[in-house]
Amino acid sequence: MRDYCPLSVPRCGRCTSRLRASRSVRFPNDVIFQDHIKQGDLEQVGRFIRARKVTLDTIYPSGMAALHEAVLTGNLNCVKLLVKYGADIHQRDENGWTPLHMACSDGYADIARYLLSLGASLEATTDDGEKPSDLIDPEYEDLVQLL
Repeated sequence: MRDYCPLSVPRCGRCTSRLRASRSVRFPNDVIFQDHIKQGDLEQVGRFIRARKVTLDTIYPSGMAALHEAVLTGNLNCVKLLVKYGADIHQRDENGWTPLHMACSDGYADIARYLLSLGASLEATTDDGEKPSDLIDPEYEDLVQLL
């Protein structure tokens, strides 16, 4: 009688090496980089940039660049890190939104303040003709006062 070891259920030592080889999955650097941004893993974000595994101006399938993704997480330190390594504060996503538009829309006053200190434009308009100040919810009093 022969041992039967289905690939989905390792039952003996002979099958484990076959399973390990068949379960190897590789993700593109951009996907991994985006995940590090979303998780706020500044160490890994810095490593990817320094190793030149990614370019900061790439528009991802989400329609946004790395800086847009960082703004959406609300992580000011990640935004600062990306800017330090050359992320463009004026870059637009696929809908014409700048990082400042996103900060204003989502209520991140500290990020908006930082972007403005670097010269982000209050006059930039989206593809729909909206300025950053048009996107502020009145409940975000600190942003209303800032702009």
